[in-house]
Amino acid sequence: MGDIDFQAMEFAYEKHADQSAGAAPRHQVVVVGAGPVGLTTALDLARQGVRVVVLDDDYRLSTGSRAICFSKRTLEIWDRLGVGQRMIDKGVSWNVGKVFFREQEVWRFDLLPEPGHRRPAFINLQQYYAEGYLYEQARQEPNIDLRWKNKVAGVTQADDGVDLTIETPEGPYTLHADWLVACDGARSPVRKLIGQESHGRIFRDRFLIADVKMKADFPTERWFWFDPPFHPNQSVLLHRQPDNVWRIDFQLGWNADPVEAVKPENVLPRIRALLGPDAQFDLEWVSVYTFACERMDKFRHGRVVFAGDSAHRVSPFGARGANSGVQDAENLAWKLKLVLAGLAPDTLIDSYSAEREFAADENILNSSRATDFITPKSDISRSFRNAVLNLAKTHPFARSLVNSGRLSLPATYAASPLNTPDADAFKGRMVPGAVALDAPVAAHGDEGWWMSQLDGGFVLAVFCDGALPSRDVQSALQSLRMAAVPVKAVLVAGPQCDVSGLSADLPVVTDVQGCLAKRYDAEAGTAYLIRPDQHIAARWRAFNAEAVAAAVKRATGHA
Repeated sequence: MGDIDFQAMEFAYEKHADQSAGAAPRHQVVVVGAGPVGLTTALDLARQGVRVVVLDDDYRLSTGSRAICFSKRTLEIWDRLGVGQRMIDKGVSWNVGKVFFREQEVWRFDLLPEPGHRRPAFINLQQYYAEGYLYEQARQEPNIDLRWKNKVAGVTQADDGVDLTIETPEGPYTLHADWLVACDGARSPVRKLIGQESHGRIFRDRFLIADVKMKADFPTERWFWFDPPFHPNQSVLLHRQPDNVWRIDFQLGWNADPVEAVKPENVLPRIRALLGPDAQFDLEWVSVYTFACERMDKFRHGRVVFAGDSAHRVSPFGARGANSGVQDAENLAWKLKLVLAGLAPDTLIDSYSAEREFAADENILNSSRATDFITPKSDISRSFRNAVLNLAKTHPFARSLVNSGRLSLPATYAASPLNTPDADAFKGRMVPGAVALDAPVAAHGDEGWWMSQLDGGFVLAVFCDGALPSRDVQSALQSLRMAAVPVKAVLVAGPQCDVSGLSADLPVVTDVQGCLAKRYDAEAGTAYLIRPDQHIAARWRAFNAEAVAAAVKRATGHA
């Protein structure tokens, strides 16, 4: 069976019963925007039992490849939502990047040099495939009501939610949402409707994107050139995508005319200069973009919450836009679920705003630094940049200064009020607020991965090496599932641990290579509480039921 042509798909408008209702129908969550962030938000909520209405004013998926780099963290989120493997199967996996200065390679880096990870550092995949796979998964969810050609034209805040006016081909209608999640892009109509703006910096430079279909023997790596002979005094990026499509980004400079730049007679010579005069290729998509780094002051406004590009925007080098938006979705979904269920105060949504505003600031900082390095603003800056590139070939210290786009990493919410501070001494990266790391494990003798155990609820990992916990401790661990906010306890057994005496109701995985214990600095008895979005909430050297209950309370906004 061939690939679905997601670019050609059109979704018919269908009149909904809500349009004939006398009073405004009430819905728990309305998501505006059926892009990667909106669909991820809807899928995550739906899998937790929340009914979601998704409104989109278009009737198609994205045009052109757009975002193409999806990170390991995004893939782990999509794994939990049932679409990760499909993305991997279609995408081009890569870990290695190379940086060139003029005609020489000056640095080679590996973003995932250690083994023992299920997913690569990145895949390259056209956005329309990512959206298409998310759409097909959403279509299978009975809790998702997806409405095309439904444009939000009015937003009015109320004490108990948001009243919406929706325009359709058959006229307007109204509905009420307990919560509205705006995932409607950088130009966000919802943001304008409530009188909000984004603030930041527009960089005085332009880049040309050219998607080229060709057969080439370039390796599956990220190649970035500074001042190459085929495009002097500017920068170029080359990436491979599926279907023999290659993404080429050419720096144009601020004075370039974006209308003229996309004309074939101006695009083709640039490509031939890179590939050679005899190269055979076809143009798939061409666009010009301007660097911008900006965000809203606050991501929450009453019962309206912003995610993805509607909340924050960064320059594309570093792949921080779509990946950050997907992480917004995961951070928000479990919190909305608990608030809607009456298990958390609505101030828990303030923690979404605080944590993701922090992540946005981190992304903007890294993106701005990359942009300044790629596009020096003065002769002195350019001289410094070129000196760094010359030194990078032989001096490791200079490589840390090279910045062709520091690639997307998940934020560590070190200052989050949801964290329980350490009371015991630990080493390593798995501090409260950090995202969990994967490792190979075995369950019932079958090989698998640790992240598969983190399935959208709270998880308590308890490490045991030579001996299992006592029966009393096992019973206490099992009882965690009965709490108002349930916690799934998972025993992590060492390779030599005999689990034959374990209660059948208590999940156990074997740390077959000792990799998980090493990454978590775990000893016998060490316990980690992991949030539904797979960030560490708390950790202890010994399990204590009261401490776990207090940490769950804190992590759900009851501090």
